[in-house]
Amino acid sequence: MGEQTQTQTMPRTVAIPPEVLSRFADGGVDLEAMFASGHLGNRMGIVLVEATADRVVATMPVEGNTQPYGLLHGGASAVLAEHVGSIGATLHAGPERVAVGVELSCTHHRGMREGTVTGTATPVHRGRTTATYEIVITDDQGRRVCTSRLTCLIRDVAKGGAGASH
Repeated sequence: MGEQTQTQTMPRTVAIPPEVLSRFADGGVDLEAMFASGHLGNRMGIVLVEATADRVVATMPVEGNTQPYGLLHGGASAVLAEHVGSIGATLHAGPERVAVGVELSCTHHRGMREGTVTGTATPVHRGRTTATYEIVITDDQGRRVCTSRLTCLIRDVAKGGAGASH
């Protein structure tokens, strides 16, 4: 019930500061391509709105991301949370390092049947080897739907390879 069957290409409305884009481009990383939601993000309709190491914001429709009872699927909230938290950790890590999620916890507060949810990630801890972000997911009225916490491991990029989890 309510499952999306086609891949969507969402409009790019993200505001990544030019100095951040430049710093990653100098390291050979195309942030806009990296943050283009990927296949899972596209299928779920995630749109990145704002991205800095201090704050990452993205939206996701409820429609197409529901469980059999017609409510927003908790796994969909988890995907949105990991997506925005991983982007924040990647921006913190910089172009020579990679951030990969190692722990995600989600507390679901309210069910939703329609509308859009907004995930906002802010740092709790940003260190040399780990970064932890709190992600608050809200409904169209600003009510909290889910609270998540993501911890990412930060590692050096292996020679000849790059990548980030999100």
